[in-house]
Amino acid sequence: MLRAARERAGLGVRETARQAGLSAGYLTNLEHGSRSPSRSTAQRLADTLGMDEDERARMLAVAASDAGRDHPWRRSFKPRRAGA
Repeated sequence: MLRAARERAGLGVRETARQAGLSAGYLTNLEHGSRSPSRSTAQRLADTLGMDEDERARMLAVAASDAGRDHPWRRSFKPRRAGA
């Protein structure tokens, strides 16, 4: 589904990854099904590729609410400033 949406949008892997703020390798892993996106990543990809409501719903259904950028530790982590 992800690859089909990307190809329909006329975008290559690198351009899609750049627009969605991802690495090309990570996007390739998502397309091959060896990784699952976080909800925020799935939403960004759906927006980037102009997915319709059905595709968007399927994309969000496979997304993990506590993975990657959406992991609770990352949401609560505030990097320390240098010299602090």
